[in-house]
Amino acid sequence: MTVRDHGDHVELNRRHWDDHAAGWHGPLARDHWASAEPRWGLWATPESQVSLFPDDIAGARAIELGCGTGYVSAWLARAGARPVGIDLSERQLATARAMQAEFGLEFPLLLGDAERLPCDDGTFDFAISDYGASLWCDPYRWIPEAARVLVPGGRLVFTRRSPLFALCWRPDGPAPAALLRPQFGLRRLDWGNGVEFTLPHGDMLRLLRSCGFVVEDLIEIQAPSPAHRDYDEVSADWARQWPSEEIWKARLAG
Repeated sequence: MTVRDHGDHVELNRRHWDDHAAGWHGPLARDHWASAEPRWGLWATPESQVSLFPDDIAGARAIELGCGTGYVSAWLARAGARPVGIDLSERQLATARAMQAEFGLEFPLLLGDAERLPCDDGTFDFAISDYGASLWCDPYRWIPEAARVLVPGGRLVFTRRSPLFALCWRPDGPAPAALLRPQFGLRRLDWGNGVEFTLPHGDMLRLLRSCGFVVEDLIEIQAPSPAHRDYDEVSADWARQWPSEEIWKARLAG
């Protein structure tokens, strides 16, 4: 894995999800859509533990940034929100539409880039990304866009890989208990077929503040014991000792 300057990540990631990832990610969609309670991230952390959805989500205008197969938008719809999902992968959105038909839920699905949202200013009350724009888009582009389309007082929540995991992650096996790259300058991680983004905590805090957000919570997730599985990139044992992922909650001032 190499760290490179800002560049052609949008098209790289579009090809990754259309040509490679959708084939294995699509079959997981039905399990997510069928889940009675939202479960977040690699370790299926239940919504009852982390409360990504605010108490007043019913009736809220919501946007899912990098919606993939649309399961988060489905959870929002069941909670009474009015969601819109946007994703750059036609194949992912095709799966989302098939799930809408199967489960009898309808909400708008847009083909587009979360770094350039086709939405007016102040359109939404709530924005969310579950390993979507929060991982695959440049935070210096998608977070200002999230701020632009939210109303004053609107909320942004997102899940992403932790900076510590990004420092340890390697492309050819599970993360070791060793730092493999410097934290200073950490931003874009290019692993060939796609590009991920992870900012250190200080950089993320400054970026959110510069866009008008007040950070309300940062939850570093610990893998449960026992965990339901290990992953190629990280074992549950590793993630019980150090956070492999985290949840951010912020509110737009005003």
